[in-house]
Amino acid sequence: MAKIHILEDDENIRGLICYALASQGFDAVGYERAAGFIDAVKADLPDLVILDIMLPDEDGLSVLKKIRADAALEDIPVIMLTAKSSEFDKVKGLDSGADDYMAKPFSVLELISRINAHLRRRAKKSVNKTILSSHNVTIDLDKRMVNVGTEAVNLTLKEFELLRLLMENEGKVVSRDRIIEVVWGWDFEGESRTVDVHVKTLRQKMGEMSKYIETVRGVGYRFGE
Repeated sequence: MAKIHILEDDENIRGLICYALASQGFDAVGYERAAGFIDAVKADLPDLVILDIMLPDEDGLSVLKKIRADAALEDIPVIMLTAKSSEFDKVKGLDSGADDYMAKPFSVLELISRINAHLRRRAKKSVNKTILSSHNVTIDLDKRMVNVGTEAVNLTLKEFELLRLLMENEGKVVSRDRIIEVVWGWDFEGESRTVDVHVKTLRQKMGEMSKYIETVRGVGYRFGE
């Protein structure tokens, strides 16, 4: 049973969506306010999020940015709902990381159809991405295991997420700011040197394969060159 989290301040709309989704076999959970929403989502990971833009306590686009900046949540499909229907608002939502956009009033049947489409795409994507492998380094995302050649490497949670981020962006430079956002979270208040320290320990554990974690001076790091 797919779990859907809905952040919508309008009680009638929220109730309608929850009822319609429940009738189609979804586990739907509704939230009225943005406060505490991210923590609730992290505590009970959904398969998809429906997010209203116009909220009383925080703009929905701000909530979306927090979702995309969190390593545990960044891959969750997000459908935006809003009373705004201009092309500018739609583009702004999609550029901020939304997977889809529906303007109110909307068809519940169309919403359910779009939810099913995104869940199918996510399921296919998940199958393809359970194993990351390059330059004799393999990450099993389901088992959270890393191998260099035939030897298992014991990584901390942050080291694992750091290596995962670099390998998912193989050949691309990942900035220190982006690493901090994804691995440590948008509200991290430490120093960027934290990234360098973790890269150093990660390299030590990876042995000769550490040569594939390249430092790009003044920017960040790149895997695979």
